This record gives sequence, C-alpha cells and structure tokens, in this order.
Amino acid sequence: MEECIFCHGKTEERRIEHVRHWKGQLYLFRNVPAEVCTQCHEVYFGPEALKAMDAVVLGKAKPKEHVSVPVYSL
Repeated sequence: MEECIFCHGKTEERRIEHVRHWKGQLYLFRNVPAEVCTQCHEVYFGPEALKAMDAVVLGKAKPKEHVSVPVYSL
C-alpha cells in the first residue's frame, strides 16, 4: 500500500505497538509490522500480522512478558 485510503497521504512501513481489546482483556503487541500514513497516522496491517494477533487473542500463544497498566475513571 502506498496511499492512505482516508486522506490519500503517503504510507510507510513501520514496526509499531498495537493495543487490542478482546472479550474484556487488553493485549499489547510490540514490534508489529504495519503500514502507517505519514499524514493522518492511520494504521494498516497485513494478513500475516492480523493472523498472528488473532492467534494470540484466541489463546494459541504465550505472552513474552506481563506489564502493569494503571486504570483511571473520568
């Protein structure tokens, strides 16, 4: 992908952190390959990254580490 479908800005390959909520759980993925728009910062994942993240949330992979996250209510 070379162009953002939303703003038509240029996209570039990056490794990012991505947070996903699934069935009341919070998942943090690091070093995820993605295309990111340099203008609006929209993120696009390829099929391999999506399959890997799906496998994690479906319980087919063990976490590399656990982190503590503060929770706030506004």
